[in-house]
Amino acid sequence: MPGLDQEFLRTLKEKLNIVDVAGSYFSLEKRGGSYWACCPFHHEKTASFSVNENGQFYHCFGCRASGDVIKFVSEMESLDFMDTVKLLCERAGIALPKTAADSRQTVEAKRKRDTILKIMKDCAHFYLDNLNSGHADAHIQYILNRKIPSGVVRSFGLGASLNFKDLPRFLLQKGYSKQDILDSGAVTESDRGLSDAQAGRLVFPIINAYGEVVAFGGRVLGKTDFAKYKNTKETVVFNKSKTLYNINLLKKLKRSQNIREVIMVEGYMDTISLYSAGFKNVVASMGTSLTQDQARLIKRYTDTVLISYDGDGAGQKANLRGLDILKGEGLNVKVVPLPEGLDPDDVIKQQGAEGYQKCLDAAMPLIDYKLSVLRRGFDLTKTEDKRRFVSEAIAVIKTADSAAEQEDLLKKLRDITGFTYESLNRDLSAAPSQLEIKSEKREERTDNASASLKASRFVIASYLFGADYVKDTDIKTVPFSNDIHAILAKYILSKQLMEERVHLSEIFEFFESNSPEYEELSRILDYSDGAGFTGDVAKKYFDDSVLRLRLDDIDGEIDELKLSASKLTDKNQVIACASRIAELTKQREKLKNGVQ
Repeated sequence: MPGLDQEFLRTLKEKLNIVDVAGSYFSLEKRGGSYWACCPFHHEKTASFSVNENGQFYHCFGCRASGDVIKFVSEMESLDFMDTVKLLCERAGIALPKTAADSRQTVEAKRKRDTILKIMKDCAHFYLDNLNSGHADAHIQYILNRKIPSGVVRSFGLGASLNFKDLPRFLLQKGYSKQDILDSGAVTESDRGLSDAQAGRLVFPIINAYGEVVAFGGRVLGKTDFAKYKNTKETVVFNKSKTLYNINLLKKLKRSQNIREVIMVEGYMDTISLYSAGFKNVVASMGTSLTQDQARLIKRYTDTVLISYDGDGAGQKANLRGLDILKGEGLNVKVVPLPEGLDPDDVIKQQGAEGYQKCLDAAMPLIDYKLSVLRRGFDLTKTEDKRRFVSEAIAVIKTADSAAEQEDLLKKLRDITGFTYESLNRDLSAAPSQLEIKSEKREERTDNASASLKASRFVIASYLFGADYVKDTDIKTVPFSNDIHAILAKYILSKQLMEERVHLSEIFEFFESNSPEYEELSRILDYSDGAGFTGDVAKKYFDDSVLRLRLDDIDGEIDELKLSASKLTDKNQVIACASRIAELTKQREKLKNGVQ
């Protein structure tokens, strides 16, 4: 663990219950001695993700994601180790110690990040003061024209940029360096000097889930050759593919109520319009193609996403791959049909909240939406187009999650095309299965380990998880040839000598995250449900596994001696090798025959 004392990390973990931490991201169900949920790291329908309160670790029996509370939060928040520890220190209410091991580069990176966050916060206050200064008539008029309530203006922190020069002058007077100002993205530089990146625009602060202003969006107020909307460039605190607009208020909403579904729109004004109309469960993708990080961000708040993009052709076809990414992360994705040519803001203005609610009520499952989009690309009055449409529609229907859903979709396809249900069903049966879009990060893995390696895993797991039968076997007498298992055995022995119990959350500190060693550790944790450590069958397998390891150890030494003997020229050395081989062979026979 870079730069931090091990005792501090253990103190931090002792102050955090992993069940409480995981439960703040999604619901957990207690079964037996563990808590269970569908894994947040791969798509599954049956819960295989276990949170072990006694051992203070998590483990997925599907994709084998595993770790302690630090690793869990790091994965969920997409943070590096130090940022994760900082976040958990804030949660636990303890100070993050300064360490001598911090490199200049680490210190500078932290300084840069903290400075840019301060700059962005000061910019947000600067824009807000501009809006209330009496010099932002055009900005105020735009807000009035769009009928944005004053309370919503305050909730979203809307502000005004009045010109090109005031912001950079303000930041320099605050004492920030020119380079930090430029690195923040709030200011740009050209032949004419420093300029406000959002010059003259209505400004929308982009705030992350921790309430930090990380970027700005700006909207021009009149006709211009420039783009209507403009975002801050990506910086050390702003990555558009990992950010959703209004995620901060969505997080606040979750604290007060259960969020059944989240509405996703394309831009700032759609978000604000829906929020003003009472639809507080709304976020925006800010015009980017949907990403896996955004999908995981949404999944912290809900399992259902309603995609509400513009009702024009481009909006209705909005990035099907992005919607598949949402589904691939285990989200239930529905698409909201809007009147042709209208966006959510238009629907609210023309039909009010009730009219928009009717659109939400008509939301169609993703697979139905795919078929709807597909149909628009063909002229079904033409025989060739109709046949091509059916062929492509069958391929889509093949991806349905159940036979019942496939049957329902085939009946709809029959009604659209006039082909018989029986012929369409035959085509479906003959169609090749489609590869399901999976998480880019993890897939379920098979185990091709040898019998000896599996035996070694079971033995070390029996000690780690406190099986009763291990008391009859001194761990010092078990020869572990696997380096990872040997490290864990040394840890277990040290705890025995100090008469302390094994702290399972500590074992994750021994190996680098995402390394082959960590992968092997996750294999051992497959035994963590505890079901395999009780009864005569488990004891017999343990004893047989220990015997196998001892026999393998002897066989390995015999093979090495034979190889050495073949290279020896000294007669006495050859005799010594032969004598040792004979001795080991006798030991082997005694072990096999159960003679101690």
